[in-house]
Amino acid sequence: MASRALWKGQLRLSLVSIPVEVFSATKSGARFSFRQIHEPTGKPVHYDKVVEGVGPVDMDEIVKGYEYESGKYVLLEPEEIDAVKLETKKTLELVQFVDACEISPIYYDKPYYLVPADDLAEDAYRVVRDALRSAGKVGLGQLTLRGREYIAAIKPCGDGLLLETLHYADELRKADPMFSGLSGKKADEELLEVATALIDRKTAPFDATTFKDNYSTALKELVQRKLKGKKTKIEVDEEEDKGRRGDNVVDLMSALKKSLEGGGGKSHAPKKTTPKKKSA
Repeated sequence: MASRALWKGQLRLSLVSIPVEVFSATKSGARFSFRQIHEPTGKPVHYDKVVEGVGPVDMDEIVKGYEYESGKYVLLEPEEIDAVKLETKKTLELVQFVDACEISPIYYDKPYYLVPADDLAEDAYRVVRDALRSAGKVGLGQLTLRGREYIAAIKPCGDGLLLETLHYADELRKADPMFSGLSGKKADEELLEVATALIDRKTAPFDATTFKDNYSTALKELVQRKLKGKKTKIEVDEEEDKGRRGDNVVDLMSALKKSLEGGGGKSHAPKKTTPKKKSA
């Protein structure tokens, strides 16, 4: 089944406009999910739209409201919302270009595929794609998607373009209060060198296929066992559980060195080490 475009409009670069479509780059049904079930009857639990003092109401009686004071709302009809004129509803204009490394990962929200709408748009689309790749830049603009306006970052992705929505600055929490309890003390140099060697040993090109959703797999296996009528019992190793609670004090240097020794293969750590460190 072909994907449905979430947005259709024009990708504009100065005086050049390219008809494009936006498709989700992720699959919502890929993750394992549960339904809430009423145990006595075995039927799914549904959620009704309920008004206090009235009870369930029909969908055609519901409108959008903005709470401007506690308990006070401004009501807006769908037609009034649709009448709000935003150029970004139909046009994504690239207004700025930045190096990809300038955008902190914390700003990235969700990825989408940006594709040409027809064959006639492909030539101009390829020019934008290759120009971004040659310059090593990310194009920035804004578009209205699913009832809200987003910052959009456009970058080359294989033979096409990837659109990633970004958070606005006021949507992010400040990091300083979270880390204020940490001292400015630097890491021990000897520990740092061993940790760096471990990182260097485990460095490899990124390949997402090497990571599996083990939790979902285990849940699916549990469901299959339940369907076969087999009793399931989850056993927890008491000693392992104690270790997880932090009851045992672990020597950091010993743990790092054991990780290096057990990793197998030749270490790529820097050769400038003292005899003591080298023998360790």
